[in-house]
Amino acid sequence: MFRKTAGEVLIDLLIEWGVDHIYGMPGDSINSIIEPLRKAQDKIKFIQVRHEEAGALAAASYAKLTGKIGVCMAIAGPGAVHLLNGLYDAKLDRVPVLAITGQVESDLLGTDFFQEVNLERMFDDVAVYNQRIMSAEQLPAVVNQAIRMAYTKRGVAVLPFPDEIPRFEVGAEARFTSSFFTMPELFPREFDLEKAKIVLRQAERPVILTGKGAKGARDSLIEFADHIAAPIVLTLPAKGVIPDEHPYCIGGLGLIGTKPAYEAMRNADTLIMVGTSYPFTAFLPERAKTIQIDTDPVQIGKRYPVDVGLAGDANRTLKWLTQQLDKRHDRTFLEHHQKLMKEWWETLDRQEKDLSVPIKPQRVIHALQKVAKDDAILSVDVGNVTVWMARHFRMRNQQFVISSWLATLGCGLPGAIAGKIAFPDKQVFAVCGDGGFGMTMNDFVTAVKYRLPIVVVVLNNHKIAMIKFEQEVMGNVEFGTDLTNPNFAKYAEACGGIGYRVERPEELQPAFEDAVSQKKPCIIDVEVDANEAPMPAKITFGQAAGFLKHMLKELFEERKLDLPPLR
Repeated sequence: MFRKTAGEVLIDLLIEWGVDHIYGMPGDSINSIIEPLRKAQDKIKFIQVRHEEAGALAAASYAKLTGKIGVCMAIAGPGAVHLLNGLYDAKLDRVPVLAITGQVESDLLGTDFFQEVNLERMFDDVAVYNQRIMSAEQLPAVVNQAIRMAYTKRGVAVLPFPDEIPRFEVGAEARFTSSFFTMPELFPREFDLEKAKIVLRQAERPVILTGKGAKGARDSLIEFADHIAAPIVLTLPAKGVIPDEHPYCIGGLGLIGTKPAYEAMRNADTLIMVGTSYPFTAFLPERAKTIQIDTDPVQIGKRYPVDVGLAGDANRTLKWLTQQLDKRHDRTFLEHHQKLMKEWWETLDRQEKDLSVPIKPQRVIHALQKVAKDDAILSVDVGNVTVWMARHFRMRNQQFVISSWLATLGCGLPGAIAGKIAFPDKQVFAVCGDGGFGMTMNDFVTAVKYRLPIVVVVLNNHKIAMIKFEQEVMGNVEFGTDLTNPNFAKYAEACGGIGYRVERPEELQPAFEDAVSQKKPCIIDVEVDANEAPMPAKITFGQAAGFLKHMLKELFEERKLDLPPLR
């Protein structure tokens, strides 16, 4: 009787788990998986990327945008090595990803064979589950376990396949398990909830710091904020949890944040952290009673001292607290920061209307804002572009995806590819600096090949501009930050897409309006001012002193006076 091969069973199991596409590059050690994947293209698509790193970054972005597992695939050796950056992005942002890799044949392991790499050791740090497939009979149970672990632990599962295994038939003695997972509904202990009530009743200047763990809890978060008269500060991964211009939102925190958020943290007597383990603790209150809500008890008190830990779902926990507390009538603290936020928006409005040349980056974000629909997907790369988007793009109901913890350059384009595959009917933008786009720009042809009409916005200043600013703040002369770029608009056309070159402010809006109407991938290449520093909302004395030191070095080292030689 004919039995299915291990490769065929693998594809069947992925389909059972709801996987409908895989990012990867075919090659010799996975060709026995590629063949059954080819036969199942009506149920599960293979998206051929031009670099495995882009495939892993796309898989991570897909997981961030949808909550579903992202899947990527690569050959043994170099292909598997290329996956690592994207897999670490998934690990640090805590999203489910499955990586399937080839490996040399089992009887060649340990012989230093061609492309042999110790994959189990290499993937050990990045993975919550890392198991080489040892036999065809082992495969069904291990695949189910890998995907279940990726979902429940919110991390990366890796399955290296020795070359011969996918060709073997799966015998009747194989152990088949269930292709689903289930999660508990977490609610804090009554003792902890009562402690939180006492702290909140005594609060006079409460501030809510919201992380991505509050996604899906918008209504209960706003109701809670209204009930205790607290402004809401958003971490970068939480941008969009509530609209940026909501009356209770006072923006982000830290170097990408707003002055009202900085002031609120400085004056708060009570901090409520919801779904975040915020790492930049220097921006948090020096002395404040602190409550932290998180589904993962390990995160509570991990980076910042807390008085009360509530291990539970944000939505249910906030609803319970709202019901149990009397509504606060003194809204002086909230209204003060709402007034500051109104003034902050007016400041940003003035920056966005600047007509100078080279174009100010803030004006580019303003142009994007005008064409982006309420449900658009925004895949944002790392660098100064993160600052401009975090501050100036006013989220309503759009989705915002970024490499937040690893902060890896090059994530913007793969994220947009994943966004368009996940949501084909929505507008999708990649917003990149020239440094970030240059890292993965070869996969623009992937968008062309699969007819994914994304819009890539490149803020082109011929610099690794954030590093330039960091060097200057340290008091150093910038070094190693210049970039030699192609004309990205012509590059788009060479790839089969559409390109727009923008050098003057009046050219911006027409380019954006035309690009969003196209049925092909587009690149809008905007020449922006390299000297527009992404200054933090509140400049410290150390930063100001460092910048002054840099200016003196520039004067005395780079512009030496032409004096006669000493006699």
